[in-house]
Amino acid sequence: MPIFEHPPLDSLAPAKDRWTPIYLEHGRLEIDDAAVKWIGSDGLITRLPVATISALILGPGTSITHAAVKSAAQCNCPLFWLGEDGLRFYAFGITPNHDNSMARTHASAWANKKSQNEIARRMFLHRFPEAAVHGVNIKQLRGMEGKRVKQTYAELGLKYGVTWKGRDYKADNWQIADSINRALSASNASLYALTAAVCCSMGFIPQLGFVHVAGTLPFIYDAADLYKHETSWPAAFEALSIDPKDDGALVRKLLKQKVEETRMLRRMPEDLKKLFEGLGENPEDAPLEHPLQPRSEA
Repeated sequence: MPIFEHPPLDSLAPAKDRWTPIYLEHGRLEIDDAAVKWIGSDGLITRLPVATISALILGPGTSITHAAVKSAAQCNCPLFWLGEDGLRFYAFGITPNHDNSMARTHASAWANKKSQNEIARRMFLHRFPEAAVHGVNIKQLRGMEGKRVKQTYAELGLKYGVTWKGRDYKADNWQIADSINRALSASNASLYALTAAVCCSMGFIPQLGFVHVAGTLPFIYDAADLYKHETSWPAAFEALSIDPKDDGALVRKLLKQKVEETRMLRRMPEDLKKLFEGLGENPEDAPLEHPLQPRSEA
């Protein structure tokens, strides 16, 4: 079988049915007999079924051949690069998708102020369904969210017995942050990579955010925020409660468990599509309230 004879995109597993991402560091990805294989620094070889993996996350000390990149792309398996201890989300490789209908829907909603506010409200209601958000604009939502996030952090600190002094870190100097802030950064970076894998495979535009506007991936941050409270945040606090000196390995392991327990990968594609339901071709005609109901799988 020729190396690059992969099935067409419409026959590949959709994002919701794929395995959780695989994190790799200190090794090499290459092609061998039509399969992508991982050669670890210990010399062990593992074949990777990229057609059924939601994403390959590459950490420090990794290299990848052109053939392996091409094979992953043809199987619609995104590639992501994280920094040391998972504290930096450097880049991702865009993968093909079926058409541009989702991108056009996304851009149309983003370009209209009324639909921007509506989608931001739906995102907020996904996490806080009891909130009164009718007529609330994005700036006000950010303030409401900030108070609730601080409360959630404090509650997680008490639950897991981890000292919490507040979210404090500097992107240009990760080392000065305390252990829990480093753990949160590592956990969130991995969640961003997973979220980007789903968003890009569906055709969303990472640069067009509704609540977030800064940075290189505002929509990825928006989408990841829908699930942080049940995945990356508790994973970070739980990891520190078990091992205060965790280097990130336990955080990522617990994040993977929580992603599986909450069935996030199965929920995210439908949740994201529902954010845009009812906006139609003319966002001016969209209803002002159409909350995205949170699921019960968690």
